[in-house]
Amino acid sequence: MTATEPAISVTGLAKEYRSVRKRDRVQALRGIDLTVKRGEVVALLGPNGSGKSTTIKLLLGLIRPSAGKAFVLGKPAGHRATLRRVGYLPEETRLFPFLTAEETLRFFGSVAGLSRKEGASAARALLDDLDLADVARRRTGGFSKGMTRRLGLGAALMGDPELLILDEPTSGLDPLASAEVKERIRKLKAAGRTVLLSSHLLADVESLCDRVAILGRGEVMHSGPADELLTLKDEYEVRFRGGGDDFAERVRAFVADGGATDVTLRHPREDLHRLFLRIFEGA
Repeated sequence: MTATEPAISVTGLAKEYRSVRKRDRVQALRGIDLTVKRGEVVALLGPNGSGKSTTIKLLLGLIRPSAGKAFVLGKPAGHRATLRRVGYLPEETRLFPFLTAEETLRFFGSVAGLSRKEGASAARALLDDLDLADVARRRTGGFSKGMTRRLGLGAALMGDPELLILDEPTSGLDPLASAEVKERIRKLKAAGRTVLLSSHLLADVESLCDRVAILGRGEVMHSGPADELLTLKDEYEVRFRGGGDDFAERVRAFVADGGATDVTLRHPREDLHRLFLRIFEGA
């Protein structure tokens, strides 16, 4: 995979589900396009039934598309060897309750292709980093949801994957546990990892993501940089509408002539929650 090649490239991806007798059809995806560049954190947003989970399953090769193409790390989605370079956190973390935390991570390390020695070393490092070192030898059956979620993230990180696909990573967590998971995602971005996450917690997405793709009825309804999507370009910080940049400059000059200092002029933003409601309430 070259440095300029995207981590994820989706073109015209469609998925139709049919009943056993093929009488009933559900179009889960209607030909979406999506690109995730290397080193980006990109969010998939949308209400239930919008196509988020179907998109993730297609990228992981768990199901086959009805039409279109999907490439992950330069290979067709589901490519076996490439999947070892992808970490996945499902919406519900399901662990083997009879295994300890350390055994769990070592198991996922073997799945990622690590040797026993490499897996043991990586497991110890992740348990310490995720603040789970004190429960390393405890069976996971008695873990709290927050501990289970952190261990699930650790499992996704075994093998130091290039791409992380996280489905509702902070779902059901208390504010402290949620903050810990978000900080981990920020560290992954700082380390140059690529993250695609699905979430319905819009405030989390707004604070984490470079770009957003909003899905509805199996289509990408809006996509782009988070800052660009949330910028209200027909308004200015002094809250007047229209007039254009030239008029805005005259307003700024007028304010400055009035004695104000450090005058700045910029477009205000709306929060992601309001953008989401505006899209789907009018749909």
